[in-house]
Amino acid sequence: MTTAFLNTDALPYCKGCGHDLIARNTTKALDKLNYDPLDVIMVTDIGCHGIIDKCLNTHTVHGLHGRSVALGAGISFSNPDPNKKIVVFIGDGGTTIGLQHIMEAARLNLNMTVVVHNNYLYGMTGGQTSGLTPYGFNTTTSAEGNPFSGYDLCALTHAAGAAYTGRIMGIGDISDKLAEVISVKGFSLIEVLEICPSYGVKLNPRRKLQEIVEKSGKPLGDWTREREPFEAHQGRKADDLLSRLPIVKKMFNSYLKKPLSLVVSGSAGEGVQLAAGLISKAALISGLHVTQKGSYPVTVGVGFSTAEINLSNEHIHFHGINVPDMAIITSADGLAHNRKKIEAMKEGMLIIDSSLNAPQTGAKVIQHDFRALGARNAAIFSVFFFALKTGIISTEAIFKVIENEGKADKLPLAKIKEALVSV
Repeated sequence: MTTAFLNTDALPYCKGCGHDLIARNTTKALDKLNYDPLDVIMVTDIGCHGIIDKCLNTHTVHGLHGRSVALGAGISFSNPDPNKKIVVFIGDGGTTIGLQHIMEAARLNLNMTVVVHNNYLYGMTGGQTSGLTPYGFNTTTSAEGNPFSGYDLCALTHAAGAAYTGRIMGIGDISDKLAEVISVKGFSLIEVLEICPSYGVKLNPRRKLQEIVEKSGKPLGDWTREREPFEAHQGRKADDLLSRLPIVKKMFNSYLKKPLSLVVSGSAGEGVQLAAGLISKAALISGLHVTQKGSYPVTVGVGFSTAEINLSNEHIHFHGINVPDMAIITSADGLAHNRKKIEAMKEGMLIIDSSLNAPQTGAKVIQHDFRALGARNAAIFSVFFFALKTGIISTEAIFKVIENEGKADKLPLAKIKEALVSV
């Protein structure tokens, strides 16, 4: 070995903290296994254990609280080299937050090792109870003792499918055990039990780790499964998906002279997004650059449905619309959702259903009975009306889009053509 795993002997932990012992013994175990520091990826998250990052000469990744296993899983998926080792550090607090990540990694038997620093509480945030705090253990949020039993992490992980699961006390030299765990092919998890000297010892005076472990009802030991590590057979470089996009050829002309921002809005379930898509796609085959984004409530089938469209002869670098140049409104829901934008218009055009009272606006107001063809057809009808009134796109371009997408039989085109005669 030419490079030590630790770049300092002064680790940043409180005096007597078990995290210090785990860090030193983990690096000692890796040394025993003849790993080079740059063949090891150490993944940590929020928690006292995570401040070890700066002391390591390995690759390090530091994630959000409870997400270190998820990050380690991602690295495992993308790392086909069996000579690289992923070691994840996580606390009992992070384990509580990210328990599902551990279960999934165990279920898939991903090739990685997880070292759980279980000092029975959230140490960094003030000594609160975690999901691994044993019954009767005192914390700052359970001053009279935790009234609940903590998760049996090893039982859960073993049941999920881990190749190896173990539980030990963080006392003395545990490097041989850690080396054994790190050597496992597949998912291995070792829960190292310790007491936080700043909160655990103070809140549980005269209690020894051995006694706490015995009273927890969760035995020390090893649990194994004969399983092959996960292999991502589909883990190859994906083809360039952009190359699969069809090349849109110009088929029609547009009379657009300058960039135009357009809001199309009505009620959810009335085809507003479909109608907006017809405008956008017709504009594309008319040689224009286009952006479109939709907005509607989570209920999907009730409330407003709004689409914002930008059209331009040049590249569009910003798709936001504060005050539109034009607006098409086909229902009361759409009007309510966009009233402020319409009132802020100083010029431009408002195309609105005749059943609605147009708000005060500086835009030119054009009203028409779009809902005469039925609520579900109002937005589609308004698109053709927009084409005829503005000339920005042609009705022929819209019909072509409908034909290309096989929607001709699903839309009342005959009724729309008949209604357009009177426009």
